[in-house]
Amino acid sequence: SSRLGASMEGRCHGMMFADFIMNAERRQSWDPQIENVNELYPINDLDAANISMGFGKYGDCQKLGVGYTLTKAHPIGISPREQLTLCGIQQYDDGSAVIWGTELEDWHDHLMPAGERLTRARSHLFSIALVPTGENSFDAEYSLQLDFGGNLPHWLTGPIVLDSVKGMFGVAQPFFNAGEGGELDEFLKKEIEEDKFEDRNSILFTP
Repeated sequence: SSRLGASMEGRCHGMMFADFIMNAERRQSWDPQIENVNELYPINDLDAANISMGFGKYGDCQKLGVGYTLTKAHPIGISPREQLTLCGIQQYDDGSAVIWGTELEDWHDHLMPAGERLTRARSHLFSIALVPTGENSFDAEYSLQLDFGGNLPHWLTGPIVLDSVKGMFGVAQPFFNAGEGGELDEFLKKEIEEDKFEDRNSILFTP
């Protein structure tokens, strides 16, 4: 297993940080081994998800679904790998968030995209915990228990994972610290406007 933390400057935002894991273009900006990341089966009824999780016992579920990851061959001789993962984002009242995932079982293979099956890598545990340390700063801790498959030893794969995660923090930092006019700033402004609109609708349309 691997754990790596970083102290980040900028606004703590779970959904935007998750983009660096779940969005193919952002993922490829720090992980050169990624061929594709795709959300195959999004769960759109988040109210039902929150009810099943005990009404906020584990925070507010903001995103949930089954995703597929495909990697490229690695120069040291690791062939392409594929993963099928249940992932989610939990948001908490204090502004913190947990981005999590766990590998699905072999009997879920019918959910895989059509095509030839590759060696399966398995994320037994994956999480990123984000905790605000101020109005414009937060700590991030990345935890991963990954089996690359194919009997590869941890001493060979562990450093690859750690270098990748360091790359993610390095790419994410300027995004979160861009300040006014940056992409995160524009997203937050849009989010505030959408919240206001939803509040207005709830007043207008509540019987």
